[in-house]
Amino acid sequence: MSQTQIPEHLIYSESHEWLQLESDIATIGITDFAQTELGDIVFAELPEVGEHLERGEAFGTLEAVKTVADLIAPASGEVLEVNDSLAEEAEQINEDPYGGGWLLKIRIDDAADLEDLLSAQDYADLIANH
Repeated sequence: MSQTQIPEHLIYSESHEWLQLESDIATIGITDFAQTELGDIVFAELPEVGEHLERGEAFGTLEAVKTVADLIAPASGEVLEVNDSLAEEAEQINEDPYGGGWLLKIRIDDAADLEDLLSAQDYADLIANH
């Protein structure tokens, strides 16, 4: 099995989303582990710009060849930007989950939402027990 990538500079949710913070703006995607588990992703259903995400609730789905997975919001906030290129090229999520395969950007409502998220090491421990 290849080594799962877990970049140190990101924070992670137990539902396998990652966040990259820049002030109160978070870029969100799914982890390398999650895309490997899903297999070939063929479609991403994402919210519209201006929608509001609620932490812990589904904000979209990823459709893979054999399954559909809900995306769970790791924090509450307003959607500022959506990765529109995924509409035509959902496979970017498999090929580059931490780069071109990002999903969306939100403005976080409350930084306290982030306190329950995992460091890279904590996330590695979580999936090691999977």
